Amino acid sequence: MVNMVETTSAWNSTGLHVHRKSLLHMSFYWGHKSEILFSGWPGSSSGMYALALIFVFALAVIVEWLSYCSIIKPGANKVAAGFFQTAMHTVRAGLSYMVMLAVMSFNGGVFTAAVFGHAVGFLVFGSKAFRKSGGSEKVPDLPPRK
Repeated sequence: MVNMVETTSAWNSTGLHVHRKSLLHMSFYWGHKSEILFSGWPGSSSGMYALALIFVFALAVIVEWLSYCSIIKPGANKVAAGFFQTAMHTVRAGLSYMVMLAVMSFNGGVFTAAVFGHAVGFLVFGSKAFRKSGGSEKVPDLPPRK
C-alpha cells in the first residue's frame, strides 16, 4: 500500500494522484478497499464492497431495461406520453451517468459488474433470446442510446 501524504496536488511514481489524504487511481486496480460513487462508500468492508458491486450491476440492468421497455400504450394521449417518455429518458440518462461514474473509480470489480450488468440486461430485454415468437415486435418507448 502506498503511504498517504498530505499535498494539494501531485503525481507520484506509482500513477496515483494524491489529493487531500485520498488516493485516486489512474489505472485499473483490484481490491475491495475502494471508494465508489459516494465519499467513504463502501469503505474497507468486503460485505459493503459486494453490495456496491451488486448495486452497480443492478443499475446497468435497469439502464438496459429502460432502453428496451414498452410501457406507453398505443393510442395514449400524446402530450402525457411525451412527458412520460421524457421522464423515462431523464431517468435512463441519470442512471447511465451513475454507472459511468462508478466505473471511473478504476476498480476492476466495478468495471466487471457494470459490463456484466449491461450484458445481462441486453440479453434479457434487448436480444431475441427471451422474446415470444409469433408475436408482433414491440417498439421501445425510448430511442437507442447514442
